[in-house]
Amino acid sequence: MSQLEFTQQYTALQAMLMNFAMKLTKNEEAAQDLLQDTALKAYKYRNMYHKGTNMSAWLMTIMRNTFINDYRKKKRRRVLNDSTNNNYLINSGTKSVENIGEAKIALKEVQQVLTKIEDWARIPLLMHAEGYKYDEIASELEIPLGTVKSRIYFARKQLKAKLKGAIV
Repeated sequence: MSQLEFTQQYTALQAMLMNFAMKLTKNEEAAQDLLQDTALKAYKYRNMYHKGTNMSAWLMTIMRNTFINDYRKKKRRRVLNDSTNNNYLINSGTKSVENIGEAKIALKEVQQVLTKIEDWARIPLLMHAEGYKYDEIASELEIPLGTVKSRIYFARKQLKAKLKGAIV
């Protein structure tokens, strides 16, 4: 198929392709972009089209696949759209400053509440928080593994209840 024939057939189908693009994108600007991408790919791969087959179906398949691939790319990027007026602040620096004030206050509250928990429950909990495994705690404290698990459970439960009471 010659360039001229291909262009004539594409031009005849352009309105139908625009309608299909609008159904896919629900946005006129995006539909025009999709139509342009489809035209580019169709022209680039026009030698893949077999004369006598359904050209509209071939073009719609190109458009659908282009739309799906673009959607997947956008999904992977997970672009953050900031609609505020201070967009210039997004890239204002390479370092971010972390405000650890709240974390310090919360840590102090947790430490104060931990001192109120009895030793039999607090010690296994603290060891577990430091990274010891249950069996290591059991051998260190010379108590059964099930006891370690239950003491950590009860210590967490007490900690949660006391923290809830301290906050309220």
